[in-house]
Amino acid sequence: MDERAKITNKAYFVFLGLCLFALAVVAKIAVIQFVDSEKWASKAARLTTDLREIVPPRGNIYAEDGHLLATSVPVYEIRMDMRSEALKEADFYGALDSLSAALSKLFGNKSAARYRDDLKAAYLSGNRYYLVKAGAEYDDIAQVTSFPLWRKGRYAGGVIIEKQTVRRMPYGDMAARTVGYTREGVAPVGIEGAYNSELRGRVGQRYEKRLAGGVWMPVKNTNETEPVDGSDVLTTIDVNIQDVASNALRKQLRKHKARHGCAVLMEVKTGYIKAIANLTLTGDSTYAERYNYAVGEATEPGSVFKLPALMAAFEDGKLSLTDSVDTERGAYRFYDRIMRDSNDKGYGKIDVLTVFQKSSNVGVSRLINDLYKDEPGRFTDRLFKMGLGHELGLEISGEGTPKIKDPSREGWSGVTLPWMSIGYETLMTPLQILTFYNAVANDGVMVKPLFAKEIRRNGRTVRRIDPQVINRSVASSETISKARTMLESVVSPEGTASNLRFGAYSIAGKTGTAQIANARYGYKYEQSVSYQASFVGYFPAEEPEYSCIVVVNGPSNDVYYGNQVAGPVFKEIADKVYAKRFDLQREMPAPSEHLAVRVPVSKSGFAADLHALFEAMDVPVDDASEAYPWVTTKTRTDDVLFERRTIPEGRVPNVTGMGLRDGLFLLEEAGLKVQISGAGVIKTQSLPPGAQVSPGRTIKIELS
Repeated sequence: MDERAKITNKAYFVFLGLCLFALAVVAKIAVIQFVDSEKWASKAARLTTDLREIVPPRGNIYAEDGHLLATSVPVYEIRMDMRSEALKEADFYGALDSLSAALSKLFGNKSAARYRDDLKAAYLSGNRYYLVKAGAEYDDIAQVTSFPLWRKGRYAGGVIIEKQTVRRMPYGDMAARTVGYTREGVAPVGIEGAYNSELRGRVGQRYEKRLAGGVWMPVKNTNETEPVDGSDVLTTIDVNIQDVASNALRKQLRKHKARHGCAVLMEVKTGYIKAIANLTLTGDSTYAERYNYAVGEATEPGSVFKLPALMAAFEDGKLSLTDSVDTERGAYRFYDRIMRDSNDKGYGKIDVLTVFQKSSNVGVSRLINDLYKDEPGRFTDRLFKMGLGHELGLEISGEGTPKIKDPSREGWSGVTLPWMSIGYETLMTPLQILTFYNAVANDGVMVKPLFAKEIRRNGRTVRRIDPQVINRSVASSETISKARTMLESVVSPEGTASNLRFGAYSIAGKTGTAQIANARYGYKYEQSVSYQASFVGYFPAEEPEYSCIVVVNGPSNDVYYGNQVAGPVFKEIADKVYAKRFDLQREMPAPSEHLAVRVPVSKSGFAADLHALFEAMDVPVDDASEAYPWVTTKTRTDDVLFERRTIPEGRVPNVTGMGLRDGLFLLEEAGLKVQISGAGVIKTQSLPPGAQVSPGRTIKIELS
C-alpha cells in the first residue's frame, strides 16, 4: 500500500472515531435529558436548596418561686453584602460617612473614622458577608434599619440581619455550675444537661434557598415539620437563700484566703436542694463558679466521717455512749504512725459522747481499731449497708466516685482501720456526706438529693419529680437516737462548735478539719499540707427541717478549724432560713446576755440612707453587701448586718421588708402601678419578685 492510501485510511479511522464519540455524547445527553432528568434536577436543586433545621426556643429554668435562673434571648449579627446586585457605588460612598457616624454613636465600640475605614476596605475587597457588629440587641436592630443606605433594605442597602439565640442567666454567676450549660462537643453540665431533652424541645425543618454570601432564605411560608418549643424546668433552688449562701461563702473564702469552697442546703424530708454555691479563687483574686465541688470533688472527709464510724459500732452492738476510752495525752501509736488530737494535752479517759463532742482522733481511732481489728470487713460492710460508698445517682452529671477500702484488697494495712475511722484513706464528696447526715436528721431515711421539682409546658405541669428514697433505714432507731445526741452535743458549751449555739433555734452537727493531699493541687502529705475545714449538720435540732454542709479548701491564714472557717457560713445560711420560715419560730428562753436590746430593728432599703442613719445613731454596721445600692438588714446583738439585695433590671423587684418610700420608688421605676394597703413595713407583694415586668401593670403591696 502506497503512502497516500495509508494516510487516507488513518483519516477515515480518526473520522469514524470522532463520529462514534459524538454519538456517545448525544446518547448521554439524551439519557440525562429524558431518562435521568429527575435525578439530576433534584441534585441541582440540592446545590442551592436544602432541608434545614429550625431550632425551637429553649425552655426556661426557674427557681422554685418563679425567678428566672436561665433563659434564651435573641441577639443579632449585623452583616453587609458589599456586592449586592442593587448596591450602587455612588450610593455606598455617598452614605459612608453618615453611616459610620451613626454606627459609632449607637454602639460606641469604634470611632466613626474606624468604622469608615473598615467598611471601605470591605467594599474594595468585595466582601459579601462582612460582619459589622455581633451581639446586637433587638432595640439596636430597630435603629440600624433606619440608618443611611441601610434603610433601602437587603439588596439596595446591602444590610443583612441574622437572628441568633443565646443563653442568659439573669442572676449572673449565682449557682452557675448547678444551672449548667450545653455546648457542642462538650459533655452537658448541671440542670441544663440533666434535662436537655425536655429543655431543647423538638427541632423543625423547612426548605431554604442559598443566596449569595452564604445567606439562607425560606423557600415557602410553611414548614415541612413544625418545631416544638422546649419545656421549662422548675428547680428546687430558693433564690434568696442561694444569694445568702453565695455571699456568705465568698466572704469567708476571702477572709481566710482559701482556694475554693462549697455550701449546700437540703430539705430534710424531700432531698430538695434549696441552695448550692461553689466558688473558686480565680487569677484576678476574685471568687467565681468554675467547678461543682459539692457534686464532683471526692476528698478525704476528715472528722465528719467519725459519725458513720461510731454509728457502725452502735449498729453492730459493740458500743454505747457511756463506754469509755483512754485518749492519754492526745497521742497514740499505731504501728509506725502516731495518731494525734488537736488538743496536745489530751483528754485522758472519757466516754464515747465526750469523744465525739471533743472530736478526739485518738478516742475514735482506738475505739474502732479495738472493736474491729480482727474483723475489719465487718466494719466496712456496715458502712456500705448504711448507704456509704455508693454514688447517689444524681440527675446532673459529674458525681465524684466515693471510695471505702476493702480489707481483702491490696492497699489495706494495719493503720488503715484507725485512720479510716477519722475520715482518712476514704473518699466522699460534700453532697454524699450531706446525704448521710440528712438521713440521720430524717429518722434514718436516706433520700436522693434533687435539683428539680417539675417539668412545665406553657405554664402547666407535665411531670412532677417526686422525692426518691435511696435507703429506707440507714440504721436502727436506737442508733439514730444516739447519733443525734452526739451531734447536738457538738453545738453545746463544751463542744467543738460551741460558737454556733447562740440563737433562737438549735443546731446539731459536726465540725471537720482534714489534712488533704489531692493530685489536683500537685502535692503529697510529706511535701506540703493543705487543710479542709467543714461543718455539716441540721436545724432545728429537735425537729429537723434542713440539713447543710459547708466545706472550705485551702484556708491560708493559719486558721483552719471547721468551727471557725466553715461554721459561720452554716450559721448565716441557717439564720436566713429561720428568718423566712415563720412557722419555725417560737419563743425560747434567751441567755441573760441577750435580754438587753442594744441595736434597733431596721427596715431594709437604700444602703446610703441606712448608713447615714446608723452613723448618726452610733450603731455599728457590718456591711457585707459589696457596695450594692440596695440592702437587706439584719439586727444582731452588737451591730446591724447589711446583705445585698439584687434588683434585676426589667423584673419585678423584691420590696418585702422595705419601708413604703423605698419600695414605692423601686416599683414605680420598674413601670408598675402600685396599690397600697396598711402601714409600716411592706409585708407582701402580689407579683412575685423576678417576674417579667409589663409596663402599666398593677401590683398590690400590703404593709404590716
